[in-house]
Amino acid sequence: MSFLRLLARNRLALAGLVVMACVCLLALVTPLLPLAAPDITDTGNRFRPPFSEGALLGTDHLGRDLLSRLLWGTRLSLAVGLAAAVTAAVLGAAIGIVAGFYGGRTDNLIMRGVDMLMAFPYILLALAIVAALGPGLMNALIAVAAVNIPFFARNIRGVTVGIAHKEFVDAARLSGMSDLRIVLTEILPNVVPVIVIAMSTTVGWMILETAGLSFLGLGSQPPVADLGSMLGEARAALITSPHTSVVPGAMILVIVMAINLLGDGVRDALDPRLKSGALNRPLPATQVARDAPVPAAQGGAALLSIDGLKTEFRVKGRVYRAVGGVDLDVRPGECLGLVGESGSGKSVTALSVMGLVASPPGVITGGSVHFDGQDLIGARYETLRRIRGDRVAYIFQDPQATLHPLYTIGTQLVEAIRAHHAVPRAEARARAVDLLGAVRIPNAAARIDSYPHELSGGMRQRVGIAMALANDPDVIIADEPTTALDVTVQAQILALLDELRRARGLAILFITHDFGVVAQLCDRVAVMYAGRIVETGPTDAILSRPAHPYTARLMACVPAPGGGRRRLATIPGLPPSVDDLPAGCAFAGRCDLVQDTCRRGEITLDPLTADRAVRCPTPLRAGAPAS
Repeated sequence: MSFLRLLARNRLALAGLVVMACVCLLALVTPLLPLAAPDITDTGNRFRPPFSEGALLGTDHLGRDLLSRLLWGTRLSLAVGLAAAVTAAVLGAAIGIVAGFYGGRTDNLIMRGVDMLMAFPYILLALAIVAALGPGLMNALIAVAAVNIPFFARNIRGVTVGIAHKEFVDAARLSGMSDLRIVLTEILPNVVPVIVIAMSTTVGWMILETAGLSFLGLGSQPPVADLGSMLGEARAALITSPHTSVVPGAMILVIVMAINLLGDGVRDALDPRLKSGALNRPLPATQVARDAPVPAAQGGAALLSIDGLKTEFRVKGRVYRAVGGVDLDVRPGECLGLVGESGSGKSVTALSVMGLVASPPGVITGGSVHFDGQDLIGARYETLRRIRGDRVAYIFQDPQATLHPLYTIGTQLVEAIRAHHAVPRAEARARAVDLLGAVRIPNAAARIDSYPHELSGGMRQRVGIAMALANDPDVIIADEPTTALDVTVQAQILALLDELRRARGLAILFITHDFGVVAQLCDRVAVMYAGRIVETGPTDAILSRPAHPYTARLMACVPAPGGGRRRLATIPGLPPSVDDLPAGCAFAGRCDLVQDTCRRGEITLDPLTADRAVRCPTPLRAGAPAS
């Protein structure tokens, strides 16, 4: 997405851009407009009110036309403010790059000098500089630029330090490039966006500072006027003729507000982390735009039933169909394993269940998710908030990222309990201690006051499980909760989940791509590829007799202990891009058993036996072992 399109998505920034474009256009065409001379006095017509004949905005205390002086003063204020910003940015960036690139004693000397400048209040430092140089607009420009140089120097120095030790800079040194050339070709291009962002967010303040100096009589000198000197001259008549102050004051307000709004938009549009829809505030629940009738609730024993679920990501005019029509159900006390390669849509399916897919860019476009007979897709946010963490809990893959680093684990557990149940804090804390004991954290009463960084990875994962169990949920969605753990801790976590499931009758949707985990924990398994379920059935049957070629190839990639020197298999090619899925079977391009029927029409998930289904026109023959 282009810079202008990203900028336009921020409505306040767009408004600032429009206003500044109008102001700049007026400043540029001012010499061409039929205006009265801004410095010609006419004391007989002093303090004429706005909308007087021949004086649209009235006149000042010397009878000078306020409209003419306003436009010429705006032109001068903009020029001085922009010049000060460019000067401060160039000098500050140069200082910051030199300090950050060379480091050591050079960095110390330069940055201590910058610290000395920053120790003075900037307005007092500007006044001291003007007092030393004498009043005048050019001296005010120098003063404003000088007091802002430390701001740029510190920002650019911090960025440069992070870049100066990167591998590409080391490679440039090894190639024999001089320091100057490295700075100009390797460092500078990487810091230019930061310089532009800093300029866009500070130029408004520089205009305001210049106007402040002129207001005090230290900037532009009579008869030449800028916005600040116009305010200074009008203060004596603030009560009797307020329009002489309101006119330049309103223009300063408009310019500074517009530049600040535009600067915020420029900062966001230039930040690569804020692309792909992140400039909009995420919705509290995933956006729903179903383009087909909502499937009715299915009868039966399923506690959580997913029917035809479709989730898309709409990015830069492209549509990524991450989930393309998923059908799953989980019964009380059952563990359903969801397996597949990375990027197959497992996590997006799980997040869609509770409306946790970020919008934008995520959109649920079809299907339903019935929990205890209620459709959660499109449900009111209050309904989702009441169910999330209470009746349906989520165990995330990385507890280090999901646990708040500034709060103890006890505080977070207590919050999880009290968010859904009005219990005293002491009772919630006692419940939290019991939960930590239930997930086998030793000395739980003491550990409850530990911070996440004080726990090992296995301990943090146990805390995540305890948080999921805090309100005795009916369903737990576990998104690869053991991937980052070592084998011993992983076995302990799996045994714990299995024990809790059997003791509490939990329904678990367990996401993984480890068939060993599936064999140990899951009653049934669903295999996912390119956003769709390709095979489902009892765990033992699928692991011993896979029907879909993709399932067989996945299992062949798993090392088997005691198998001798068996060659480890791989699946050729890569999964298809979900924004351009081929017709027919999505796995056809990687399958060595592909036939013409595999590349035509819609491939449906058809029953294979009473408890198994497969999405393949020519499934592997019954009884064929995985190979």
